[in-house]
Amino acid sequence: MVWVIVAVLVIALVIAGVVIVRQRRSQRLQEGFGPEYGRTLAEKGDRRAAESELLERRERRQQLEVRELEPESRERYAERWRAAQRTFVDQPSVAVADADRLVSEVMHDRGYPVDEDFDRRAADISVDHPVVVENYRAAHGISVRAARNEADTEDPARRSSTSARCSRSCSAPMTSPATRTKPRRCIDERSRGTSVDP
Repeated sequence: MVWVIVAVLVIALVIAGVVIVRQRRSQRLQEGFGPEYGRTLAEKGDRRAAESELLERRERRQQLEVRELEPESRERYAERWRAAQRTFVDQPSVAVADADRLVSEVMHDRGYPVDEDFDRRAADISVDHPVVVENYRAAHGISVRAARNEADTEDPARRSSTSARCSRSCSAPMTSPATRTKPRRCIDERSRGTSVDP
C-alpha cells in the first residue's frame, strides 16, 4: 500500500514538473517574441504548434552569422534612406521601391538570408526584432500592392513610416537573442512618425 502511495506521489511530481517546465518555456517565448508570439499562436491555432515554430526559428537564427554593420556602411545606408525620403514627396512609388531594396540590402549585409521567400525572411527577423517584424510585414504588403497598382493613397506614407522602423532596427547594434528577455523596440521612438533617419 505504501508503494502505491509513493508511486502516485512520484507520478504527480513528474506531471507537475512537466507542467512547470512548459509554463516557463511559454513565458520565455512570450517575453522574447512579444507580439510575434500572439501572431504565431493565432496563425497556428495551437499553442504547442506555435511554440514549436518559434523554437525552430530560434534554432535557425542561431545557425546564421548575423553581424553588426560597419559604421561606414551604416552611414551609407542612412544617407540612402534620407534620399528615399526626399524622393517620396515627388515620386512616392520610386521611394517605396528604394526603401524596399534598402531594407533587403541592410538585411543581406547583416547576414540574414534574403534570397528565400518573404515569410521565411520575416520569420528569421522575428527572432532579433519581434516588434519591428510587424512593420516589415506591413511594408512588404504595401510594396506588393504598389507593384500591382493596388495601393491606396495612404499606402506609400505608411510604407515610408514602417520601412523607417525596419531600417532603423535592422541596421542597429545587435542584442544577443540568447540574453534578451524583452522584445527589441525601435532604436529611436521618433520612428513612430513618417519622416525619420535610420
